Amino acid sequence: MAATVDKWVMTLKAVAEPASTLLCFPYAGGSPETFRAWCGGIADDVEVLCVILPGRGRRLREPRYERWQPLVEDVFEALSPHLNRRHAFYGHSFGGRLAYELARLASAEYPGMTRRLFVSGCRSPDMPQRRPYMYQMTESDFRGAVGKMGGTPAELFEHERLLRLLLPTVRSEIRLAEIWNHRHAAAVDVPITALYSPDDPIESQQTMRGWRRFTKRHCELLEVPGGHFFVDSHPEYVTEIVNTRLGSFNGDDRSFGSGSGGSPEDQRD
Repeated sequence: MAATVDKWVMTLKAVAEPASTLLCFPYAGGSPETFRAWCGGIADDVEVLCVILPGRGRRLREPRYERWQPLVEDVFEALSPHLNRRHAFYGHSFGGRLAYELARLASAEYPGMTRRLFVSGCRSPDMPQRRPYMYQMTESDFRGAVGKMGGTPAELFEHERLLRLLLPTVRSEIRLAEIWNHRHAAAVDVPITALYSPDDPIESQQTMRGWRRFTKRHCELLEVPGGHFFVDSHPEYVTEIVNTRLGSFNGDDRSFGSGSGGSPEDQRD
Protein backbone atom coordinates (compact mmCIF):
# COMPACT_ATOMS: atom_id res chain seq x y z
CA MET A 1 0.00 0.00 0.00
CA ALA A 2 1.38 3.42 -0.89
CA ALA A 3 2.54 5.54 2.01
CA THR A 4 0.49 8.58 2.94
CA VAL A 5 2.06 11.73 4.27
CA ASP A 6 0.92 14.62 6.43
CA LYS A 7 3.05 17.40 7.86
CA TRP A 8 4.36 15.47 10.86
CA VAL A 9 3.70 11.80 10.27
CA MET A 10 4.46 9.49 7.37
CA THR A 11 2.61 6.18 7.27
CA LEU A 12 5.12 3.59 6.13
CA LYS A 13 2.97 0.54 6.76
CA ALA A 14 -0.78 0.81 7.09
CA VAL A 15 -2.86 -1.85 8.86
CA ALA A 16 -6.67 -1.82 8.84
CA GLU A 17 -7.00 -2.84 12.50
CA PRO A 18 -3.50 -2.68 14.01
CA ALA A 19 -2.70 -4.54 17.19
CA SER A 20 -0.16 -1.79 17.83
CA THR A 21 1.49 1.22 16.24
CA LEU A 22 5.27 1.58 16.06
CA LEU A 23 6.25 5.26 16.08
CA CYS A 24 9.75 5.72 14.63
CA PHE A 25 12.27 8.53 15.01
CA PRO A 26 15.38 8.71 12.78
CA TYR A 27 18.91 9.73 13.74
CA ALA A 28 20.06 13.33 13.12
CA GLY A 29 19.23 14.24 9.54
CA GLY A 30 18.00 10.70 8.95
CA SER A 31 15.37 9.59 6.48
CA PRO A 32 12.12 7.65 6.85
CA GLU A 33 13.64 5.22 4.34
CA THR A 34 15.46 3.54 7.22
CA PHE A 35 12.15 2.43 8.68
CA ARG A 36 10.44 1.86 5.35
CA ALA A 37 13.06 -0.84 4.75
CA TRP A 38 11.90 -2.54 7.97
CA CYS A 39 8.28 -2.90 6.94
CA GLY A 40 8.62 -6.30 5.28
CA GLY A 41 10.11 -7.68 8.48
CA ILE A 42 7.65 -6.15 10.96
CA ALA A 43 4.72 -8.30 12.09
CA ASP A 44 1.64 -8.04 9.87
CA ASP A 45 -0.56 -6.55 12.61
CA VAL A 46 1.83 -3.70 13.48
CA GLU A 47 1.35 -0.30 11.86
CA VAL A 48 4.59 1.63 11.21
CA LEU A 49 4.70 5.44 11.29
CA CYS A 50 7.68 7.78 11.04
CA VAL A 51 7.86 11.29 12.47
CA ILE A 52 8.99 14.00 10.03
CA LEU A 53 10.66 17.01 11.62
CA PRO A 54 11.32 20.44 10.08
CA GLY A 55 14.40 20.39 7.87
CA ARG A 56 13.50 17.11 6.14
CA GLY A 57 11.62 16.27 2.95
CA ARG A 58 8.63 18.51 2.36
CA ARG A 59 9.61 20.44 5.48
CA LEU A 60 13.16 21.14 4.32
CA ARG A 61 12.81 24.92 4.41
CA GLU A 62 10.88 25.16 7.68
CA PRO A 63 12.71 26.60 10.73
CA ARG A 64 14.47 23.96 12.76
CA TYR A 65 14.10 23.61 16.53
CA GLU A 66 16.80 25.03 18.75
CA ARG A 67 15.41 23.91 22.12
CA TRP A 68 14.10 20.60 23.40
CA GLN A 69 10.96 21.76 25.16
CA PRO A 70 9.10 23.26 22.18
CA LEU A 71 10.21 20.35 20.00
CA VAL A 72 8.82 17.77 22.41
CA GLU A 73 5.59 19.70 22.97
CA ASP A 74 4.90 20.17 19.26
CA VAL A 75 5.68 16.57 18.30
CA PHE A 76 3.54 15.28 21.16
CA GLU A 77 0.60 17.38 20.00
CA ALA A 78 1.06 16.14 16.43
CA LEU A 79 1.16 12.51 17.56
CA SER A 80 -1.82 12.75 19.92
CA PRO A 81 -4.28 11.19 17.41
CA HIS A 82 -2.12 8.05 17.40
CA LEU A 83 -1.53 7.74 21.15
CA ASN A 84 -4.98 6.70 22.38
CA ARG A 85 -4.36 3.15 21.16
CA ARG A 86 -1.57 0.69 21.86
CA HIS A 87 1.75 1.96 20.63
CA ALA A 88 5.51 1.78 21.09
CA PHE A 89 8.32 4.22 20.35
CA TYR A 90 11.52 3.41 18.47
CA GLY A 91 14.27 6.01 18.21
CA HIS A 92 17.88 5.81 17.09
CA SER A 93 20.63 8.15 18.35
CA PHE A 94 19.06 11.67 18.30
CA GLY A 95 15.74 9.93 17.63
CA GLY A 96 16.18 7.84 20.78
CA ARG A 97 16.39 10.96 22.89
CA LEU A 98 13.22 12.33 21.32
CA ALA A 99 11.41 9.00 21.68
CA TYR A 100 12.27 8.92 25.41
CA GLU A 101 10.97 12.45 25.97
CA LEU A 102 7.72 11.60 24.19
CA ALA A 103 7.28 8.28 25.99
CA ARG A 104 7.31 10.19 29.27
CA LEU A 105 4.43 12.42 28.16
CA ALA A 106 2.47 9.68 26.43
CA SER A 107 2.58 7.24 29.33
CA ALA A 108 1.22 9.93 31.66
CA GLU A 109 -1.45 11.25 29.28
CA TYR A 110 -2.54 7.88 27.89
CA PRO A 111 -1.96 5.37 30.73
CA GLY A 112 -1.35 1.81 29.59
CA MET A 113 -1.13 2.66 25.90
CA THR A 114 2.66 3.15 25.65
CA ARG A 115 3.75 -0.45 25.92
CA ARG A 116 7.49 -0.18 25.18
CA LEU A 117 10.28 2.25 24.43
CA PHE A 118 13.05 1.10 22.07
CA VAL A 119 16.21 3.19 22.13
CA SER A 120 19.26 2.33 20.03
CA GLY A 121 22.68 3.88 19.60
CA CYS A 122 21.68 6.43 22.25
CA ARG A 123 23.44 7.26 25.51
CA SER A 124 21.37 7.30 28.69
CA PRO A 125 20.36 10.74 30.01
CA ASP A 126 22.91 10.66 32.84
CA MET A 127 25.87 9.83 30.60
CA PRO A 128 27.94 12.93 29.73
CA GLN A 129 28.27 13.77 26.05
CA ARG A 130 31.71 13.24 24.59
CA ARG A 131 33.66 16.42 23.85
CA PRO A 132 34.43 18.37 21.78
CA TYR A 133 30.92 18.95 20.53
CA MET A 134 30.47 18.27 16.84
CA TYR A 135 27.98 21.07 16.40
CA GLN A 136 30.67 23.62 17.37
CA MET A 137 33.09 22.46 14.66
CA THR A 138 34.04 24.57 11.67
CA GLU A 139 32.17 23.79 8.46
CA SER A 140 35.03 21.75 6.96
CA ASP A 141 35.64 19.80 10.17
CA PHE A 142 31.93 19.17 10.59
CA ARG A 143 31.65 17.78 7.07
CA GLY A 144 34.58 15.51 7.70
CA ALA A 145 33.13 14.27 10.98
CA VAL A 146 29.72 13.56 9.43
CA GLY A 147 31.40 11.65 6.62
CA LYS A 148 33.38 9.50 9.07
CA MET A 149 30.27 8.72 11.13
CA GLY A 150 28.58 6.98 8.21
CA GLY A 151 24.84 7.08 7.73
CA THR A 152 25.17 9.73 5.01
CA PRO A 153 25.58 8.36 1.47
CA ALA A 154 29.10 9.07 0.20
CA GLU A 155 27.70 10.31 -3.11
CA LEU A 156 25.86 13.10 -1.29
CA PHE A 157 29.20 14.80 -0.62
CA GLU A 158 29.61 15.12 -4.40
CA HIS A 159 26.51 17.33 -4.68
CA GLU A 160 27.39 20.64 -3.07
CA ARG A 161 24.00 22.29 -3.48
CA LEU A 162 22.15 19.41 -1.86
CA LEU A 163 24.75 19.16 0.87
CA ARG A 164 24.28 22.83 1.72
CA LEU A 165 20.55 22.22 2.08
CA LEU A 166 20.83 19.14 4.28
CA LEU A 167 23.83 19.75 6.55
CA PRO A 168 22.19 22.55 8.59
CA THR A 169 19.50 20.07 9.66
CA VAL A 170 22.13 17.49 10.59
CA ARG A 171 24.08 20.07 12.61
CA SER A 172 20.94 21.36 14.33
CA GLU A 173 19.83 17.90 15.42
CA ILE A 174 23.32 16.86 16.44
CA ARG A 175 23.40 19.98 18.60
CA LEU A 176 20.17 18.96 20.31
CA ALA A 177 21.54 15.45 20.80
CA GLU A 178 24.77 16.75 22.30
CA ILE A 179 23.23 19.26 24.74
CA TRP A 180 20.54 16.78 25.88
CA ASN A 181 20.88 15.78 29.52
CA HIS A 182 19.04 14.46 32.58
CA ARG A 183 16.03 16.79 32.78
CA HIS A 184 13.44 14.86 34.80
CA ALA A 185 13.13 13.80 38.43
CA ALA A 186 11.04 10.66 37.89
CA ALA A 187 11.70 7.61 35.74
CA VAL A 188 9.40 6.77 32.84
CA ASP A 189 6.67 4.21 33.54
CA VAL A 190 7.40 2.20 30.39
CA PRO A 191 9.62 -0.88 29.85
CA ILE A 192 12.77 -0.10 27.87
CA THR A 193 14.63 -2.17 25.32
CA ALA A 194 18.04 -0.59 24.61
CA LEU A 195 20.11 -1.79 21.65
CA TYR A 196 23.81 -1.20 21.11
CA SER A 197 26.54 -2.48 18.81
CA PRO A 198 30.02 -3.46 20.05
CA ASP A 199 31.34 -1.93 16.81
CA ASP A 200 29.75 1.47 17.44
CA PRO A 201 32.44 4.18 17.79
CA ILE A 202 29.89 6.71 19.06
CA GLU A 203 27.80 4.89 21.68
CA SER A 204 28.88 1.79 23.56
CA GLN A 205 27.50 -0.71 26.03
CA GLN A 206 28.95 1.50 28.76
CA THR A 207 27.18 4.67 27.62
CA MET A 208 23.86 2.81 27.39
CA ARG A 209 23.90 0.75 30.61
CA GLY A 210 22.40 3.64 32.54
CA TRP A 211 18.99 3.30 30.86
CA ARG A 212 17.96 0.94 33.67
CA ARG A 213 17.82 3.95 36.00
CA PHE A 214 15.29 5.76 33.82
CA THR A 215 12.37 3.35 33.91
CA LYS A 216 10.11 2.13 36.69
CA ARG A 217 9.62 -1.04 34.73
CA HIS A 218 11.80 -3.69 33.11
CA CYS A 219 14.92 -2.67 31.18
CA GLU A 220 17.05 -4.85 28.93
CA LEU A 221 20.26 -4.10 27.08
CA LEU A 222 20.75 -6.05 23.85
CA GLU A 223 23.76 -6.38 21.58
CA VAL A 224 23.37 -6.33 17.80
CA PRO A 225 26.00 -6.21 15.03
CA GLY A 226 26.63 -3.43 12.58
CA GLY A 227 28.26 -0.32 14.06
CA HIS A 228 26.43 2.90 14.87
CA PHE A 229 24.04 2.69 11.93
CA PHE A 230 22.95 -0.91 12.47
CA VAL A 231 19.36 0.22 11.95
CA ASP A 232 20.34 0.63 8.29
CA SER A 233 22.84 -2.19 7.84
CA HIS A 234 21.23 -4.98 9.92
CA PRO A 235 17.46 -4.39 9.94
CA GLU A 236 16.69 -8.11 10.26
CA TYR A 237 18.22 -8.19 13.77
CA VAL A 238 16.29 -5.12 14.88
CA THR A 239 12.92 -6.14 13.46
CA GLU A 240 13.12 -9.58 15.07
CA ILE A 241 13.72 -7.95 18.45
CA VAL A 242 10.88 -5.49 17.87
CA ASN A 243 8.48 -8.24 16.85
CA THR A 244 9.35 -10.33 19.88
CA ARG A 245 8.86 -7.45 22.30
CA LEU A 246 5.67 -6.20 20.68
CA GLY A 247 4.34 -9.71 21.17
CA SER A 248 4.36 -8.87 24.88
CA PHE A 249 1.28 -6.66 24.61
CA ASN A 250 -0.45 -8.60 27.35
CA GLY A 251 0.78 -6.47 30.21
CA ASP A 252 3.66 -8.79 31.11
CA ASP A 253 6.92 -6.85 31.24
CA ARG A 254 9.30 -9.74 31.79
CA SER A 255 12.08 -10.44 29.35
CA PHE A 256 10.95 -12.38 26.30
CA GLY A 257 14.36 -13.81 25.45
CA SER A 258 17.23 -12.35 23.50
CA GLY A 259 15.90 -12.30 19.94
CA SER A 260 18.75 -11.93 17.48
CA GLY A 261 21.85 -10.35 18.88
CA GLY A 262 22.84 -12.34 21.95
CA SER A 263 21.74 -12.45 25.55
CA PRO A 264 19.99 -9.49 27.12
CA GLU A 265 21.27 -7.88 30.28
CA ASP A 266 18.04 -7.81 32.29
CA GLN A 267 18.14 -4.86 34.64
CA ARG A 268 15.87 -3.42 37.28
CA ASP A 269 16.46 -0.77 39.91
